Amino acid sequence: MSAPDGSPVGAERTIGQLFASATAEMSALVHDEIALAKAQLKQDVKRGATSGGAFSMAGAVLLFSLPMLNFALAYGIRTWSDWNLAICFLLSFAANVLVAVVLALIGVAFAKKAKKSKGPQKVAASMKETAGVLQKAKPHPRPELAQDRVPEAIEAVARSSS
Repeated sequence: MSAPDGSPVGAERTIGQLFASATAEMSALVHDEIALAKAQLKQDVKRGATSGGAFSMAGAVLLFSLPMLNFALAYGIRTWSDWNLAICFLLSFAANVLVAVVLALIGVAFAKKAKKSKGPQKVAASMKETAGVLQKAKPHPRPELAQDRVPEAIEAVARSSS
């Protein structure tokens, strides 16, 4: 078994290795949160598109089917009953309005689902929380002397003491 950076689990790791491991894990977390936000946004767009499509279909049905359906239904009702032709046309129109209302209700239902979805807001809040934690947990690296600078430091001390 090994740690995410490849070192054995029980082994002592340096601060640099721990910081690199934490940075890699936080980067992966941020990428995962972005992917989650994209997936939730895609789902919300699908719901919105379904809602818009249902509203469009309701309008199209009402607009294009009214003349044909009204005539066919009105003359059909007139054939089955001996009612006045004007009443038959009103019943035909009412049937078309009922179909349009049902399609509009389907559109409203999908619009409410898309509006209630708080997926992107939750992910944004989580990312802000992660950023807040990262800002508070900034490491304070100690300056280390490079290998080639050590002799210069020793010479400077030797010169100042002589």
